[in-house]
Order: sequence, then C-alpha cells, then structure tokens
Amino acid sequence: MNKFKDLYKFQKQAKEIKEKLQNTHIEAEVEGITVTVDGQQEIIKVQISDSACEEAYKDNYKNKKKLEENLVKALNKAIKRSQQIGAEQMKGVMGDMGMGGFAGM
Repeated sequence: MNKFKDLYKFQKQAKEIKEKLQNTHIEAEVEGITVTVDGQQEIIKVQISDSACEEAYKDNYKNKKKLEENLVKALNKAIKRSQQIGAEQMKGVMGDMGMGGFAGM
C-alpha cells in the first residue's frame, strides 16, 4: 500500500512541477535575436532587434542566412536552458522517490 501512496505523491509533485515549468520563462539571446520559451519548451516569443534586421537586409539579403542561423542558435540555446531547468526540478522529485539515479537519463 505504501507504493501506491508514493506513486500518488510522485504524480502530485510531477503535476506541480509541470505547472511551475509552464509559468517559468527562459530567455536566450544571440546577436540581437531574443527567444523566450517556457519550462515546457514552448516558444513564447521571438524578438529581433532593429540592428539585427538592418544587418540581415544589408547587401540585398546577403546576410539573411546569418539571421536565420542566429535564430536557430537562439532557439536551441533557450530550449537547452529549459531542459536543464526541467531536469533540475525533476531531480528533487526523483530523489524523494529514491530514484535519484534516473534523474540524469
């Protein structure tokens, strides 16, 4: 019966963490491009500075590729931070359940 209590506690804690992560916003910036994601890795906002836009359209789209590459870098950076924060949050729950070795998977 204890295992059912533990499972219920784990589910409750996981739900609380999921809600917390949904309300956690992470920003990442690369050369004038700022990406905001939540803790569940959903894109919230993408901002491109005026200088990054000007640079992209200078020389008739020559730098458009660089803008696109920087956007991908900023997205990946934000998602990676989001994953790290989520893993840290779950690490505590996994440790409470005696499953600390699974947190790094």
